[in-house]
This record gives sequence, structure tokens and C-alpha cells, in this order.
Amino acid sequence: MVKNLQVSSQDISISKKSVHKLIFLLKNEFNLEISSLSISFISSNKLREVNEQFLNHNYDTDILTFNYSKKQKEIDGEILISFEEARYNAKKFNINYAKELTRLVIHGVLHLLHFDDTDASSKKIMKKEENKLINKFNFALLAGK
Repeated sequence: MVKNLQVSSQDISISKKSVHKLIFLLKNEFNLEISSLSISFISSNKLREVNEQFLNHNYDTDILTFNYSKKQKEIDGEILISFEEARYNAKKFNINYAKELTRLVIHGVLHLLHFDDTDASSKKIMKKEENKLINKFNFALLAGK
């Protein structure tokens, strides 16, 4: 288990133990310190409320990341993932739900490491890193898998 990591989920099929394992692997991959990290798998409606309240964005999204650290190798933040959007994306792109959840957790951690996806160039760099990590740490985040 990773110290200072809290995982919560409204989808009981998500394995908190596997999320801890993935974060442990990413922590070692990037030689990170985790002062505090919260990962929550919530409904699309709840994520939309947070998106509107804190970012003034009036649309659905699959993930929001809040970074409270100014240091490159220290994580202090929150990752909010819509398990409903993850299911939708998995179906839309014809991939496994667990793999989509893995992608979203990795995506959130990359944001906490100051990767950005606001323009085409930075999005390409982030996607390349995301794909590399998905291939390296490909395992199921679903209970019983």
C-alpha cells in the first residue's frame, strides 16, 4: 500500500488494491514523493457539478485533476474520475473498461506531474507518455480480475 493515498469509489467493481498497486508503480517509475493523493471514482453528475463549481465549465468530462503541489517530483492533489464516462469511452473506443480506468488514473498522475494537454503539441507528448505507461503497467483495476 502507498502511504498518503486515499481511494474511494461509487463503483464497487473497482479494485482499490489494484489502484494502490498502479500508483506504487508510477511512484517508483517517476521517483515521486506522495504527500497526499486522493483518487475518487464518482458519477458523471457529481463530476459535472465539481467541473461547474470549481472550473466554471458547463460540460461533462471523464477526469478532473487538482494539483496543490508546486514541486515537480512531489504529489499533492486530487484525481476525480467519472466511472460512467470511463464505461462510455471504453464502449466508444472498443476497449476494456479496466484498461480505460488504468488510462484515466495514469492521465491524472501525469497532470499532477505537470504534463499538459491544452494544445496539440503538449497533448501529443502527454499521449505518448500515457501510452508507454499503459503498455508497461497493463493490469486490471476491476475486482476479481
